[in-house]
Amino acid sequence: MPRADPPVVDLGELPGHFIRRLHQIAVAIFLQETEAAGVTPVQYAALQAIANQPGVDQRTLARSIGLDTSTLAGVIDRLEARGLVQRNASPDDRRVRLLTPTAEGLELLAQIVPAMHRAQARILEPLPPAQRREFMRMLRTLVTANNELSRAPSEAG
Repeated sequence: MPRADPPVVDLGELPGHFIRRLHQIAVAIFLQETEAAGVTPVQYAALQAIANQPGVDQRTLARSIGLDTSTLAGVIDRLEARGLVQRNASPDDRRVRLLTPTAEGLELLAQIVPAMHRAQARILEPLPPAQRREFMRMLRTLVTANNELSRAPSEAG
């Protein structure tokens, strides 16, 4: 039986291909800008969300930043090992762990936020300012409309 020739697909026409590439670039830029802090974009997001809402439980945090709970547990393990967050049992339910930033975690955030903003600006830099706003609007639309298709939907969309 003759083998069929595989279909020719131009990866340059696939949004998923470019989204994956942009993610790779965004992570690389973030790591360049924040190298001294030694945190990943996911660790930063978790630490910032905890600082924004001290005492948040892990399940709520996972939903707020769009991570599955098992992945988040590893992220929190690493942040806790570095002394950046504390996990405490909830007074209402001993099975629930509440997260708070430590003084060291808050200090790290104060140091890293300017670098994080530089990274975000670098990602969008090739676009003219009006296109940056439009690109962000379109990204939010795509993420919000497709949120429920994610393995870890975010409450924020």
